[in-house]
Amino acid sequence: MLEERPEYVLIRKLAREFAQKEVRPLAAELDRTERFPTETVEKLFQIGLLGINCPSAYGGQGGDTMAYVLALEEIAKVCAATAVICSVHGGLCMDLLNSYGTEGQKQLWLPRMNRDTLCAFALTEPDAGTDASMLSTTAVRDGAAYTLNGCKTFITNAGHAGLYIILASTDRSRGARGITAFLVPADTPGLSVGKPEEKMGIRGSSTCEVVLENCRVPETAVLGRINGGFRLALSGLDCGRIGIGAQAVGIAQGAIDETIRYVNTRFQFGKPLSRMQNTQFVLASLQTRTDAARLLVWRAAALRDAGRPYGTEAAMAKLFASEIANEVTRACVQLFGGYGYTRSYPVERMMRDAKITELYEGTSEAQKMVISRAMGVR
Repeated sequence: MLEERPEYVLIRKLAREFAQKEVRPLAAELDRTERFPTETVEKLFQIGLLGINCPSAYGGQGGDTMAYVLALEEIAKVCAATAVICSVHGGLCMDLLNSYGTEGQKQLWLPRMNRDTLCAFALTEPDAGTDASMLSTTAVRDGAAYTLNGCKTFITNAGHAGLYIILASTDRSRGARGITAFLVPADTPGLSVGKPEEKMGIRGSSTCEVVLENCRVPETAVLGRINGGFRLALSGLDCGRIGIGAQAVGIAQGAIDETIRYVNTRFQFGKPLSRMQNTQFVLASLQTRTDAARLLVWRAAALRDAGRPYGTEAAMAKLFASEIANEVTRACVQLFGGYGYTRSYPVERMMRDAKITELYEGTSEAQKMVISRAMGVR
């Protein structure tokens, strides 16, 4: 089996042990207080889990997409908020910089992103989400620099990131084909971060508005080509969707694991819940569907690692895994009965966390658009 390769066994073991020892004990408190896990992020940097898929030449672990998703699932099993911090930083931002950055940009930023600097991806705006052609943030050339003005919303890691990848319009007349990506350090004058959003789930992650007011960056801050930002963003989201698929699988598996522990010790009518056929049948179905979602994520990751097209498969993986995460967590809460509706057990949090996987990095409807177009549906 692919996941039994020695390097995969090692990274999965490392991630699992870290998740159980460092992440799990804080998960409920982070959710309750909506506190960003600064101490956990520092430890993630220290052991290299935030640079799994970054080349070793820049301080990363030199792993591939499969190694990344295996590790991400282990973290998501116990804390979806911590998992999305990792996903945006490594699976989206770091991958974009490694794929589209100049050698100078890579030398400047990738070692820092492996050592101590979180990154955030800023595409969404109040009036531009799935339809990126509606971006109102502008970047106007001024000699050897660009001046950025606009507002981004729902930006993961904002307020804790040291670097932002910001998408702005450099040619409004061209719509989506007039968008450019910029590398903007957090301390750039004119860049400010609003208060964190109060969210239903993934409450330990930071989701904020980012405001750009006459924010001036040098032309060397352009990531990729001028007016090539939309294609760059789509490429990044393809990889990001594999990560969100892995997060969704982790949430589902974590909920199943918690439920198995519960039904094995909870007695009703003189016997454990686990002895009841309905419980057995429900859990068998949930595990089968979760395994199917995992295989879709692995297929997309394997295609990417083989250098083959994977965008449609990434959309399928995210679509199905996110649906399964929601189905599984709801069913697990049901098996817990009244206790499942309380914060005494983590399945309540997992059910709230699962919903976001159907929304960010492309809604389920957006994934269906990608898939149907690839099928030849016009």
